[in-house]
Order: sequence, then C-alpha cells, then structure tokens
Amino acid sequence: MKNLHLLLLIAMSTVLAACSALGEINNSIDYVNQATEHINKLNTFAEEAPQLIKNAASDPAINQELETKLETLKQDIQAFIELNDIPSIAEEIHQELVNKNEVLLSEINKVLDNGNVALEKLENSQIFTTLNEVTSLMDRIENLGK
Repeated sequence: MKNLHLLLLIAMSTVLAACSALGEINNSIDYVNQATEHINKLNTFAEEAPQLIKNAASDPAINQELETKLETLKQDIQAFIELNDIPSIAEEIHQELVNKNEVLLSEINKVLDNGNVALEKLENSQIFTTLNEVTSLMDRIENLGK
C-alpha cells in the first residue's frame, strides 16, 4: 500500500511538473506574440513617419494624422511597459525592450507640445534611432518561441 501511495505521489508530481512547464511555454508564446505585435506597430510607424513629417508642415490634416499616430504610439508603449507576468525566459529581453520604450516615450513627450507636434523637434529627435534599436531585438524575441 505504501508503494502504491508513493507511486501515485510520484505520478502526480510528474503531471504537475509537466503542467507547470506547459504553462510556462504558453506564457512564453503569448509574450512572444505580444512583443512581436508591439514591435510591428513601432516598425510601421517608423516606415510611415518620414513621409508624414515631410507633408505635415504644409498640410494640417496630415499634421493631425501624425499627432494622432504619436498619441496612439504613446499609449501602445505605455501598455507594453506595464505588461505583467513576463515569462522567466523573456525577462532579460523584456527589460531591454522596456528601457528602449521608456526612451521612446520620453522622446515622444518632447515632440508633443501640448498635444501638438513640434515638427522640428521630431525631425531632430532620437525616435527613429531608438525605433531601429527596438526592431533589431525582433530576432531574439522570435527565438524565445522556439
């Protein structure tokens, strides 16, 4: 009877360990998807912004579109920074992303002057350099899911 209890205890421990590992894998996959989606948004902005900046000075509608995109980007960045339940395998890369996102947030706040885009500040900001740095982390994030 003791052997049966011991065997049952070992079997239950194994099942629980497997469930825990499966949970960590699922959390990792979820994180990879969230981080990838976030970086894709940043990348899309980086691709669209130069043309918007070029046209914003002469077209108030495009200037407004640029302001809206910056405000939306700001909200996306804040949401990413506030993510919880980061899987242990992703903690280091997440911290790097948070650091870069904090720089982006600071730069965006500098170019948004009372809700209006200061185009000259935007053109001279570090936003695009930082966006490129964030995008370069994509390979490392994708490898977390493997």
